[in-house]
Amino acid sequence: MGSPANVPLEKLQSLVEELTGSSAPLAVSEMPGGASTRRFFRLALDGGKSAVAMYVPEAGKPDEIAKVEESGRRWPFLEVRDLLEARGVCVPRVLGDGSEDGFVVVEDLGDDTLARYLERAPHRREAVYRLAVGDLARAQRALESLPKGCIVTERAFDYDLLRWEVDHFREWALEARGVVLTADERATFDRAAHALASIIADLPRGFVHRDYQSRNLMVLGPEGKERLVWIDFQDALLGPRVYDLVALLNDSYQTFDDAFVSARLDEFAAHHGLDAGARAAVGREFDLVTVQRKLKDAGRFVYILHKKGDDAYLKFVAPTIEKARKALGRLQDERALSELSALIDRVVVRVKS
Repeated sequence: MGSPANVPLEKLQSLVEELTGSSAPLAVSEMPGGASTRRFFRLALDGGKSAVAMYVPEAGKPDEIAKVEESGRRWPFLEVRDLLEARGVCVPRVLGDGSEDGFVVVEDLGDDTLARYLERAPHRREAVYRLAVGDLARAQRALESLPKGCIVTERAFDYDLLRWEVDHFREWALEARGVVLTADERATFDRAAHALASIIADLPRGFVHRDYQSRNLMVLGPEGKERLVWIDFQDALLGPRVYDLVALLNDSYQTFDDAFVSARLDEFAAHHGLDAGARAAVGREFDLVTVQRKLKDAGRFVYILHKKGDDAYLKFVAPTIEKARKALGRLQDERALSELSALIDRVVVRVKS
């Protein structure tokens, strides 16, 4: 059954035997993964059926960014999945729980992420993004109250996390690529990072998927009757209402014009029954979070190269920074952010690699 390095497939074999009652050798093929250490395997089952196994080698260790200790409780994936399902969000069905060995087996949803679906059906882009915005707004309303002790309530985009992420940009997207900031430039960056983290941390908080973008939404159903299934939600936490909108509409893997984004923000406001003033507030929050999120993403893409030897994300660094620069252009009334805009304009041309 093949032996991918550092994956205890004998444990997965035992789990599948429990699920199916069959002791046939496990037929498994590794699927493309993302930027995390999680690995995914498609399992061929009897009768032409299939399932997907997720392997989490670091299960139970503190989250690197959110600093939450997960040992002694259910996997966040399982806990958040059950919460979402209970509140009417479409999520994968769990077929087998082998989390004590690092595995969970879920239904096979196919290969059509939203990103892949649009490669062959680009004419459906507006329709499926309207669907994604509507699903998000409905989920936010359904998740306004959360169970006591829920893992989501124990993690948040607070000042420390937001600031850490902005500093991730300086450390990796700039310094790791040869940009040496002067003392004045470092002070400018620090003022802007403090302003961003402070403003966003003070926004009202609600449920946030944390990575609600085209590679984490599965598309099921025929054209005209698509439905979306959420995946990769295990890092859900509390944060601003626009965070998932930013992940979706300023996705590093997609490009939209301003009119497309504005129309989706209008739809989001309409779903929540917001008036013109509140819609304007959504737009400003969207720009603020875009700067923070996109700077973090750019740094993360370079970090992945240096720490994991994976250069697949480097091509997204420049367009991701450009998304942040566009948003900064609409935030010139914030002095610290106006200074940050000028700083980025100066220093990105000094990048060496």
